[in-house]
Amino acid sequence: MQYVWAFVVGGAICVVGQLLLDVAKLTPAHTMSTLVVAGAVLDGLGLYEPLIKFAGAGATVPITSFGNSLVHGAIREIETNGWVGIITGIFEVTSAGISAAIIFSFLAALVCRPRG
Repeated sequence: MQYVWAFVVGGAICVVGQLLLDVAKLTPAHTMSTLVVAGAVLDGLGLYEPLIKFAGAGATVPITSFGNSLVHGAIREIETNGWVGIITGIFEVTSAGISAAIIFSFLAALVCRPRG
């Protein structure tokens, strides 16, 4: 049953993104930013962690999880290190994902030889 809920929740997040693209006529960049901010707001309100516990990968794989990670790291570090923790917490939690995106983008550019 856990796989079903992961599929339903992850699919629902993707449906929201697709509706933003098709109905609201947002650009992909605006849609991505909106979903990241939505994940950040949900984590700030304390609603994203229960969603992760309920849906697992259905809530951690979509882009909303990146917003959750940003806020979650900042909140955790501000409690231990004060206001400096806002910056260090954001980088500490998201550095692996950002580094992987940069490395794999570079490797893809070497293989595909993009123009432009």
